[in-house]
Amino acid sequence: MKGKIFYGKGMVSIKDEYPDIYEAVADLNEAVFTGKVLDYKTQKLIAIAIAASNSDKRAAEKQILSAVSEFNVSKDEIMDVLRVVLLTSGMPPFIKAVNILNKVFNEK
Repeated sequence: MKGKIFYGKGMVSIKDEYPDIYEAVADLNEAVFTGKVLDYKTQKLIAIAIAASNSDKRAAEKQILSAVSEFNVSKDEIMDVLRVVLLTSGMPPFIKAVNILNKVFNEK
């Protein structure tokens, strides 16, 4: 969800202990996800690709869940994104992300 929702575990303590940093990150989030040229759904699909390319299982799952809940993104749309991950980042990040994708859609 766009807005002040962050998937990093550390943001809870940042919000409580360093509210100025939290607000700066929240403002940056709003500045990045503008939808000015690329719509927010496309930006979300890019975020999935980046998280998957980094082999970040937690972030990839959170981004996939967010895309599905916010935009009703289909499994096939995400698989198209992951095909690019396979080409640019290789088999290990691709397989990790496909496993997450299957987990998310099997739990629906």
